[in-house]
Amino acid sequence: MSKAANVCRVTAPAIRARKGGTPIVCLTAYTTPMAQVLDESVDLMLVGDSLGMVLYGMDSTLGVTLDMMIAHGKAVMRGSKRACVIVDMPFGTVQESPEAAFRNCARVMQETGCSGVKLEGGREMAETIRFLTQRGIPVMGHIGLRPQMVNMLGGYRARGRSEAEAQSILEDSKAVAEAGAFSIVLEGMMEDLAQIITAQLDIPTIGIGASASCDGQILVCEDMIGVFGDNVPKFVEVFGNVGGETQRAVQTYASSVRARTFPAQKNVFKLKQQPPKPRVKQITG
Repeated sequence: MSKAANVCRVTAPAIRARKGGTPIVCLTAYTTPMAQVLDESVDLMLVGDSLGMVLYGMDSTLGVTLDMMIAHGKAVMRGSKRACVIVDMPFGTVQESPEAAFRNCARVMQETGCSGVKLEGGREMAETIRFLTQRGIPVMGHIGLRPQMVNMLGGYRARGRSEAEAQSILEDSKAVAEAGAFSIVLEGMMEDLAQIITAQLDIPTIGIGASASCDGQILVCEDMIGVFGDNVPKFVEVFGNVGGETQRAVQTYASSVRARTFPAQKNVFKLKQQPPKPRVKQITG
């Protein structure tokens, strides 16, 4: 039996049990190579619909399809052995009805083998979350700044600035937790509101632009490693410089190709023993 076969994957209930314990480390992942890199260090990988913007250059997440999420979910599962893998449900796949949501979520879990799904929404999605969890689909909630609602919300500004808005988000968080979600993402909200929600809920909160007091944190991996340089949201800390290193590597490669120093002798294939040159008979008149 291979070593990989002995690795136990982190489950949704295991994440749920981490409430108030060691902070939960989460990052997005969209591809097999990235999943392989992240797997040993993170507790949870989210195949986020943010892939529409990060990988496909879309202006928002609204153009992401269920087939896209399934394809990338499969890719991440192929590269992951240990981390809990959760797949985002894209816009339009869970809003119609609980029954339609179940069909789409079941398809995602069946085709990818992931540990659960994430869906955006508060009180209006509580019935759907309850319907899903009662039928064996672990659900991670998502409230506060909700990218799929960007057209209704009027942009990507942080939420919970007014007392009324903060109270509404607090009520959303309680509805999602009571409906059976195993954890909840708190995105782009005032720090004190995130602290209150974390203290009042009995499920883990995962912050992104929220508070260090949350039970865990998540970032878009490409933001965190500097793929886009310093062009990142305020709440992102850039922990690496992959973008700069890649640019330097490409420039060095281009210079080497133009100077004909690449490929070098070590990069080409040769027979170990050169065959004798064929004799050429002189043809005379």
